[in-house]
Amino acid sequence: MEFSIRPHYDLFIDGVRTSAHSSETLECISPLTQESLFRFPDADAEDVDRAVKAAQRAFVTWAQVPARKRQALLDACADALVANVDRLAWLETTNCGKPFRESHANVLVAAERLRYYAGACRVLEGTLLPVTRDITSYGQRTPLGVVGIIGAWNFPLNMFIGKIAPAIATGNTVVYKPADSTPLTTLESAELLAAILPAGVVNVVTGRGTSTGAALVAHPGVRKISVTGSTATGRRVMEGASSTLKRLTLELGGKNAQIVYPDADLDRAAQAIALGAFLNQGQVCTAGSRILAHSSIAAGLKDRLRDLIARLRIGDPFDSTSQMGTLASKVHFDRVHDYVELARQEGGKLVAAERQVRVEKYPRGLFMAPMLFENLDPAGRVQREEIFGPVATFSEWSDERAMLDEVNGVEQGLAAGVWTRDLAQAHAAAQAIESGRVWVNCYNLFPSGAAFGGSKASGFGREDAFETMFDFTEVKNVIVDAGTTWRNFYD
Repeated sequence: MEFSIRPHYDLFIDGVRTSAHSSETLECISPLTQESLFRFPDADAEDVDRAVKAAQRAFVTWAQVPARKRQALLDACADALVANVDRLAWLETTNCGKPFRESHANVLVAAERLRYYAGACRVLEGTLLPVTRDITSYGQRTPLGVVGIIGAWNFPLNMFIGKIAPAIATGNTVVYKPADSTPLTTLESAELLAAILPAGVVNVVTGRGTSTGAALVAHPGVRKISVTGSTATGRRVMEGASSTLKRLTLELGGKNAQIVYPDADLDRAAQAIALGAFLNQGQVCTAGSRILAHSSIAAGLKDRLRDLIARLRIGDPFDSTSQMGTLASKVHFDRVHDYVELARQEGGKLVAAERQVRVEKYPRGLFMAPMLFENLDPAGRVQREEIFGPVATFSEWSDERAMLDEVNGVEQGLAAGVWTRDLAQAHAAAQAIESGRVWVNCYNLFPSGAAFGGSKASGFGREDAFETMFDFTEVKNVIVDAGTTWRNFYD
């Protein structure tokens, strides 16, 4: 199975491929071969302005489309993704290096997100407040206007679809900037959606975050910015948006803990902990990379993890037996490698035997074996900073209060896992952990309708849930006096 990639991609504005005003282009490099896949524009402020104006024109009519019609169109968009699932999954794996079976599942998850918001927008209601017999106050939710969205590189298709779904479902129009290392499936799927949605509802501009992204954040015609990225990116976006008082949703980094209590099912926990730490080669904001096991069961859990890590199949991502593929870019590969060296400098001991990964078909592929370190200082950089790669740490605890202090001792607060058969204990731990999501006896499940987002330096706002639509609307209050004579209400 193989599909074609164009040697050059344009911007996607007002429903069509559009040449950029900027003459600057960027190159997308394959993480499998280190060869060029295609080139695409590094859009400038004028390009962003054209996209915003197209979205503004589209908003005039799109905001008036009834919810039942938007529902039908979003359902049709989901159908289009499913009909192209093999092609989109192939493109995603080619651009990102993740296993094809994961990319295939990601397309279906994206379609499900569209279907969720297609239905949810039908029941987004206002409020009615009878004041007196003649006077009524009511609130209605209205779309904001043009929404600027900046996506991350680790799940490009899911990011694109999952972020635009609540925005367009509530009547907004979108200008979307994908990550400059993985824009392929965003550009391709935008064309699929354009055959269904009115022109200008969804626009895509490509380029660097420091240029294209900054122009989008600063544009006065954009009413809201939604970003997934690092904590440092979130700080820059807040600064850039401050002058125009834009609304913000920031889904930022995480340094997430998985806590294992003495009564946990260790076989089940080990399987899910490995998945939580190494899914998508650890390139997940919710990666459960800090494993904290009670001292009474630490040795048994460590043995299980060591065995699982040794048996993880790393190889050709198009091979159905591969469980791990490549990291997404050489720049990121080198960054993760630097953290591995730092772990050794900070006294880390490798739990699993170190192994070199060579895949005959892709000798230059950015493959990296999963690693689990122990004996690291909780105050050290490796234990406190997000690595975003297949690197996890293991530590033991005996005092629960001290352990929870360690869990909460990092600046981020995105996600955590708790492993115990005692549900009372699980609930207590979930309340004590400072994070936006806590999984109990599972990890990395993302059902539609379950609010996802962080606390502290992991950002603010919630995604994937019904209440996400609130962030893309504002409440307009209308007070009506149906009486026939004037009265002073305060008499």
